[in-house]
Amino acid sequence: MHISIKLYKFAPKKDFIPMIYTQQKELHSLMETLKNQGKTIGLVPTMGALHDGHLSLIKKAKKENDIAVVSIFVNPTQFNNPTDLEKYPRTLTADAEKIAQYSEEVIIFAPTVDDIYGEEVVAQPFDFAGLDKVMEGSSRPGHFDGVGTIVKKLFEIVMPNRAYFGEKDYQQLLIIQQMVRQTGLPVTIVPCPIVRNSEGLALSSRNALLSEAMTQRASFIYRTLLAAKERFATHTPAEVEAWVVDTFAKEPDFTLEYFTITDAHTLQHITTKEAGKEYRAFIVVYAEGVRLIDNLAM
Repeated sequence: MHISIKLYKFAPKKDFIPMIYTQQKELHSLMETLKNQGKTIGLVPTMGALHDGHLSLIKKAKKENDIAVVSIFVNPTQFNNPTDLEKYPRTLTADAEKIAQYSEEVIIFAPTVDDIYGEEVVAQPFDFAGLDKVMEGSSRPGHFDGVGTIVKKLFEIVMPNRAYFGEKDYQQLLIIQQMVRQTGLPVTIVPCPIVRNSEGLALSSRNALLSEAMTQRASFIYRTLLAAKERFATHTPAEVEAWVVDTFAKEPDFTLEYFTITDAHTLQHITTKEAGKEYRAFIVVYAEGVRLIDNLAM
């Protein structure tokens, strides 16, 4: 089935009623019809609480495909903490309004947990070649199995030609690419640059939890990444990492969880640099109790 949400605030000239599909069978049938008509499909998987970063993915998906689908689903199998799952914002009406501001032609898929998982809400195990054992995965066992499970299910339902993921969650991006290689699903993963506010802070649904003053101050994270990149040209990885740790130690408004420089493809921590290799720095910082993540190519 699908449900409708009337929009007045963002469509003053006429009432726009976007279709929100809540059952995979109906959406899959529609996708099959469109594919049989030769239409290309772009998918943007999200957990909702949409911001301009998400909208940039949607715009790219719509530009590069005949049909754009946005999934909005808070996936239970990727949460280690039941409290975090319960507290995660669910803002379907507001999300639909934001999408409607951009286009009336985007299809929204907002299924229930029962529709996606049935009676057994469990994650499928994957071999991510070690990508899931470091950084975000080191303290969240099974998290990326949950991510792989829901993305695989969405790919099977929507059958997209392309799927769009932001580089802010760079580790997740690599893991999804690995899942696609492992499963042989016929979808191209399109990495999209991090979208930042005017101060440089990476856009995130979590940013809404920050005070206005901290939203301004938190650009310090990105400025530190840029300075670390500059130092990386003339210093060892260990020296750069030590400098970042020391820099945040002098900032009482921030608590550094980790900063690491890794191989950009394997995500393994590096101790030396080699010509021709690509590296990336990853950082996690707490500000006003909010966990903020960012990364930058070195």
